[in-house]
Formats: sequence, structure tokens, C-alpha cells
Amino acid sequence: MKLQIGIDGKTYEVDVEVLEDDTAVFERGYVPPHPLFPTTVPSGPVPSLSKPPAKPDAAVDEAKVCRSPVAGVVLRVNVTPGQQLQPNDLMIVLEAMKMETNVTAPAAGKVRSVSIQPGDAVKVNQVLVEFQ
Repeated sequence: MKLQIGIDGKTYEVDVEVLEDDTAVFERGYVPPHPLFPTTVPSGPVPSLSKPPAKPDAAVDEAKVCRSPVAGVVLRVNVTPGQQLQPNDLMIVLEAMKMETNVTAPAAGKVRSVSIQPGDAVKVNQVLVEFQ
């Protein structure tokens, strides 16, 4: 079977060999049948949440906090409360999916509190450091 594939604005013609005749079509949203999970979609109205999801840290002044850019584990914390920072000073090193992410100071300021320590798991947008 011949297919045309476009990559970066260039069109390529490729030959594809079908090794097995698989009748299952894997499309977006396809879930293979499993004895523990029903494969039919229930009809009727969609149930709503009992309460709306809470907004994270709605009362926090965003200019005075540093949030986690990724979900991961804290490897190193290089700041302490009371420490004076300059822009781009290394504050924290996070590990996510075997990659290290450096969290640097967004601006000059003084550290008010550090809410994490090495080994802690953090979520995306979790407050890591507060500034004065």
C-alpha cells in the first residue's frame, strides 16, 4: 500500500506493508473490550460535580510566589528563609521523568518561606517559595 506523508511542508511517498489483517480500528477514543469495564456508553444526562473545583491559592499575590513548572520530585533546595536573591539565581532543582528542571528567581527579592524540601513530590503550580 502506498501512502503520502507530509513533513515540514515536504511530501513523501512511502510503501507500507500490512503484516496482519486486524479488524480492530484504533481511533482516537477507542477502548479495547475488557471483562471488568463496560464498553457501552450510558445514555441520559451527564452527572455534574457536587461542588466546583477550588481555585488554587486564590488569595496569593502571584508576584510574591514561585510555583512549580512541572510535577516531579525536589532534588535540591538552594535557598533559605531570609536569603536575598538576584534575578535568575538558582533556587530549586526538580526532577520529572528523569530530567532535571532548574527553578530560578524571577526577580530580586528576599525569601519569606520555603514550603518544600529535598525528596518532596510537587504538583504543577504548587507554591514552592514565597517572597517578601
